[in-house]
Amino acid sequence: MVNYWIIGVLAIASVFWAEIVRDFYHVASHYWPPLYKLHAWHHRVFRPNLTPVSDTIYKQAHWRHDVPEAATMMVFGLLLWAAAYFSIPSYHWGAAAGCVYTLSFLLSAIARGCGIKGADELTDITHQPGEFLTPPANWFVNKPYHWRHHFDNQNAYYCGTFTLIDKLMGTALSLKGKTVAVTGASGTLGRLLLKHLHKAGAKVIALTSKNEQVTLNLDGESLFVKTVTWQVGEEADLAELLEKVDILLVNHGINVHGDRSGEAIAKSYEINTFSAWRLMEIFFLTVRNNENIATKEVWVNTSEAEVIPAVSPLYELSKRALGDLVTLRRLDAPCIVRKLILGPFKSNLNPIGIMSPDWVAKQIVKQAKADNRNIIVTINPLTFILFPLKEFCVSLYFQIFSRKAVLEIKEVAEKSSVEAKIN
Repeated sequence: MVNYWIIGVLAIASVFWAEIVRDFYHVASHYWPPLYKLHAWHHRVFRPNLTPVSDTIYKQAHWRHDVPEAATMMVFGLLLWAAAYFSIPSYHWGAAAGCVYTLSFLLSAIARGCGIKGADELTDITHQPGEFLTPPANWFVNKPYHWRHHFDNQNAYYCGTFTLIDKLMGTALSLKGKTVAVTGASGTLGRLLLKHLHKAGAKVIALTSKNEQVTLNLDGESLFVKTVTWQVGEEADLAELLEKVDILLVNHGINVHGDRSGEAIAKSYEINTFSAWRLMEIFFLTVRNNENIATKEVWVNTSEAEVIPAVSPLYELSKRALGDLVTLRRLDAPCIVRKLILGPFKSNLNPIGIMSPDWVAKQIVKQAKADNRNIIVTINPLTFILFPLKEFCVSLYFQIFSRKAVLEIKEVAEKSSVEAKIN
């Protein structure tokens, strides 16, 4: 008796196999000169608004890259089918699904190469001109995600349908040439984040409340970082700067430990919650066009205190409030918003911390390059279970019982400047 579950699993595996072959062919096309000569045509096709520079180049690009790519997928798909035929003959038909799937790519590439009317609109979705309606997707390649491969960094964002290979390779986010502003830059973690972001190719800006020049120690040499002094409550003063920033990393905070006075409550919420929220809202207003949607991001350090006690009640309360606000606002955010869920690391804020702050900073950058939207760095295994569960439930609750605000953000960004909105 034939087990159709096995056939189904084999069919799904063959489709994923086709996509893996496709992604690695794309990677090879950037590093093996004979393939790059063909693939380079693909990068000659589009303007930043995704309109083709000419019909001739558009057609040639498909004959030189898309058709050979699909043909390679077909060859490897047939090899998988042959392996299934000889190893599990009763179920080998499942492996045919990958070949049928690949055939659709091959025929559509030929149709585009021949210039058949309407073929591009039906089959080349990630290259269609028009406004980006959402930020780059996480697990599936959408138009903003693939746009970055053409106009952000051609040596990243290789995937065609699923983003898994990019995540594994650390090419799902390129920091090269990105302007990254980090708040709390004078602190232990802030300095180390600047260091590892700089090593990843980013142009870093230190945002600090201290009136001092931030410098980094790189292999025994001092590097002066562009330093901007600001104070909590004066977030509006950073509006003009944030216009030119690609990634805002909100990292400042305070820990009053056991203090529970009225002043401590006000201070904890003002610094840990509302200042971070105001910066995030100001940054959202700088996202106005397709390039901004594709490349701008906000990273917010909300802390493991969202789900795990931090032996500091006001720190926990204010960070949980911030975490919930970020969860609520990123439902409609015009750009990618990442959370940093960090366990106890040694710093001036937490001298009894366990983890090395340098290791924590390195992990944050590594996970961001893998496009993790919730970056968890901790030694507590419970956090890896509790936080995703909490985030899913809270996000679902907000979606059910609140209204979309994306139009509000878009209209404000279009109708007014950041300064006008703030004032």
